[in-house]
Amino acid sequence: MRHTGLPPLPEHPYGHQTMSPTEVVFDPAHGQFATETHRSVLDPTDLFLHRHIGPNSEELEDMAKACGFESVESLIDATVPDSIRMKQPLKLGSPQGEYDMLARLKEMSRKNKAYKSYIGMGYHGTIIPPVILRKVLENPRWYTPYTPYQAEIAQGRLEALLNFQTMVSDLTGLPLAGASLLDEGTAAAEAMAMCHGIARGKRPIFVVAEDCHPQTIAVLQTRCESMGVELRVARGGDIELSDQVSGVLVQYPNTWGQIKDYQALANQVHEAGALLVVATDLLALTLIKAPGEFGADIAIGNSQRFGVPMGFGGPHAAFLATQEAYARKMPGRLIGVSKDAHGNPAFRMALQTREQHIRRDKATSNICTAQVLLAIIAGFYAVYHGPEGLRSIATRVHAATRALARGLQALGRTVKTEVYFDTLVVEVSDAEAIHALAAKFEMNLRRISDTHVGVALDETVSRDDLKALLSIFNRGMPADHLDLDELVGDKPLDSLGPIARTSDYLTHDVFNRYHSESELLRYAVKLCSKDISLADSMIPLGSCTMKLNAASEMIPVTWPEFANLHPFAPTDQTLGYKLMFMELEDWLSEITGFAACSLQPNAGSQGEYAGLMLIRKFHEAAGNTQRDICLIPVSAHGTNPASAVIAGMKVVPVNCKDNGDIDLDHLKQQAEAHRDELAALMVTYPSTHGVFETEIREVCQVIHDHGGKVYMDGANMNAQVGLTSPGLIGADVCHLNLHKTFCIPHGGGGPGMGPICCTEDLAPYLPSHPMDNTTGGRDPFGTVSSAPYGSPAILPISWMYIAMMGAEGLTDATKAAIVNANYMAARLKEHYAVLYTGTNNTCAHEFILDVRKFQDTGVTIDDFAKRLMDFGFHSPTMSWPVAGTLMFEPTESESKEELDRFCEAMIQIRAEIAKVEAGDWPKDDNPLHNAPHTAKSLLASKWTHPYTREEAAYPLPYLREHKYWPHVGRIDNAHGDRNLVCTCPPMEDYCETGDALIP
Repeated sequence: MRHTGLPPLPEHPYGHQTMSPTEVVFDPAHGQFATETHRSVLDPTDLFLHRHIGPNSEELEDMAKACGFESVESLIDATVPDSIRMKQPLKLGSPQGEYDMLARLKEMSRKNKAYKSYIGMGYHGTIIPPVILRKVLENPRWYTPYTPYQAEIAQGRLEALLNFQTMVSDLTGLPLAGASLLDEGTAAAEAMAMCHGIARGKRPIFVVAEDCHPQTIAVLQTRCESMGVELRVARGGDIELSDQVSGVLVQYPNTWGQIKDYQALANQVHEAGALLVVATDLLALTLIKAPGEFGADIAIGNSQRFGVPMGFGGPHAAFLATQEAYARKMPGRLIGVSKDAHGNPAFRMALQTREQHIRRDKATSNICTAQVLLAIIAGFYAVYHGPEGLRSIATRVHAATRALARGLQALGRTVKTEVYFDTLVVEVSDAEAIHALAAKFEMNLRRISDTHVGVALDETVSRDDLKALLSIFNRGMPADHLDLDELVGDKPLDSLGPIARTSDYLTHDVFNRYHSESELLRYAVKLCSKDISLADSMIPLGSCTMKLNAASEMIPVTWPEFANLHPFAPTDQTLGYKLMFMELEDWLSEITGFAACSLQPNAGSQGEYAGLMLIRKFHEAAGNTQRDICLIPVSAHGTNPASAVIAGMKVVPVNCKDNGDIDLDHLKQQAEAHRDELAALMVTYPSTHGVFETEIREVCQVIHDHGGKVYMDGANMNAQVGLTSPGLIGADVCHLNLHKTFCIPHGGGGPGMGPICCTEDLAPYLPSHPMDNTTGGRDPFGTVSSAPYGSPAILPISWMYIAMMGAEGLTDATKAAIVNANYMAARLKEHYAVLYTGTNNTCAHEFILDVRKFQDTGVTIDDFAKRLMDFGFHSPTMSWPVAGTLMFEPTESESKEELDRFCEAMIQIRAEIAKVEAGDWPKDDNPLHNAPHTAKSLLASKWTHPYTREEAAYPLPYLREHKYWPHVGRIDNAHGDRNLVCTCPPMEDYCETGDALIP
């Protein structure tokens, strides 16, 4: 069941159950991997698990003793209930070294064939400038930070995201753009939900033109079905409007490459009281009229071709831009400009869109993440090339397409596309023969029909490529008699006619300054120096698992064999990926104790949605369409109720007891009250309070006894792996945050992956994809992501992690995570109250400190977060799941030295609070109240505070050796919401106080 939907594949060459060292080794003389007979005998200290787990075995034993236990094992036994402990080790083989697993994965990657793909459909070849590749994509200062909730220590990322928003806003001609969404298909679904919400649900019909990308239509169909929206696919351009239509989606240029003038349609849509959504291409918009200029209300699309490799489908940063009037209806995140405590401009996440799911079951979107790293890359691509550079790239692509079109016509071929940017549909007598010829030239074209072939060019196309394409359509014979320059002609852009763009874009200084490599290098380094990342210190966020993202795990991401594949490339060119998927699905199924796995959901929120849709489909298939009640504990993360609503379920809350556990009696009452309508329970384990609840099996049994299924949120899998599993506990489906437990970096707020694993009875309903008939179960519920496997380019990270750690390493990592958390709690409990513990007074892999009592002294939860910045640390999770508390998760990757350093910072903060309590410092003028302290504020000629500059800057000795300086003071969030600025402001706005944030 674990390989549901996969086609027959060659016998697996690597027996993953034994994890034997590979026969592929690295040849340093030639800088490549070569096959030869090789069996390495690894010294135990060379195994990767010793690189991943921070404390050594002696330190772990000492830490367990500090918690009052004789050993690590006795601490684990006291923490994890025996009733859910695994009796056998995971069947994943033994730990391995980095060298061997890199070699093995390299050999696997070579089974992929990175042909030139001119398939299009929203995915194009691109050239990532080497300076961006090396200094952004491959730079841990960019890929290891957390979501920028603590804006004062995220100014670099926030500025880069503001650049992205400005770029999207300028090119789409709409005033407001978000900081990225997951992919184009889900962006379209979010736009549809916006239209539905703006119409207050009174217009239940959404119309999509049939010439939109098929994967987008598939995602819309699935989302509409669960949300009760009627989706109408308009055939042949015939869009019927009525007072029941909330919105219309068109593609511009469309999936076949045709560019249509939608001005008249926009007018008709508005006259009908609906909104026009335009899916578009950012590179094309440098040459063709912006959607905002012809009346679009919302523009969506994918920024992939701005320097982000195709990666077999992702991750890529989608975008959504709209009118200012709809700011509070936008999904995802929105970056804005405010000011800090000193009056200086500062960036922050604006409005409620930073976390729309705080509205829980009233939310219109469950999105709680983004594609920050990829949005930053796309933004840097625009900064590096500037408006003229982008226009030059687009002009070259269009000129090449014009040359190809006219050359094909000269060869007697009929080009069906009349007005185009980069994509043509060509009429042929035998499409299969054309595709066979293309394969000989190592090229892929789009399969449309037996008599039509699609060709979509991109910035990588060369003269030789054009000649090869003409030869393909010339029955394999050279077309040397055709002169490419003559085919282009003198004025290729004239062919765009009235649709040609005349307005300016990217006029801000940031897009017109950093065009040399040295300038962009310095700009990128300057920005990332303003942020705290895992390269600086531990990030102890509860429930977010900011663990090591090892270099050996990251290296394969940019290998051409993984990076340069089109998601709809022929199966025989993607066997390396399919083999990796097959192993990874097996491993994740083994780890979770389930029978099947889908890698399609490309974020945790998508995994929640997919898991619930799986349950919904199961009930429908059994004829129980009335089962639509989802029970959710009140302590659950806000995405849980939001996802349930989007999956078409009704949320019923379940109380928690004073100790944080689910109130089993109340659960039984709710299950009985909704016996005939109960669909599911959503539960997190260990609990959201950081405790292994002893009654979890009984909780699951109650749901099963009442006909429901149990969905387990995978946020806390870092405390389960190798010790217990969702399947063993009694759940039916779970999602996994690969960007947490399985080492994919958080990327400053994305990318992420949220695959789902499930029981055998749910497996038939796993999601499918219209462009890949090998995915999904036999009766799939639909499609959740634009690409069949979500974001495949980052899956080698999790593959490397599991392969190198093996069963022993993964289990040891879980134990170390639990020991580290208990050690920190033991050190801090003398100074703060630990809010929840289990039956033996231990926590799981995370714990909550209650700091609410300090509010009487004027010290707030924000003061803790901001003062920790002066110590060089990111705050723990604030006010969740309990308001006014701090939730810590140190992870297994942090050393004892780093844990002690953080504990010393928290102890010192407690000593500072004592000074406020004693009256030595005023409540409104002390280091906590005024934190964070910038270098500029400390260097001011006048110092009027009752504490010294030294106490502000160097509260502990280690800071004299290395000091992170917050770039701005405490930010005024309310000012930013009252004065919403979400694109790069004019330069003079930055200079009002003499401090330009964007040079």
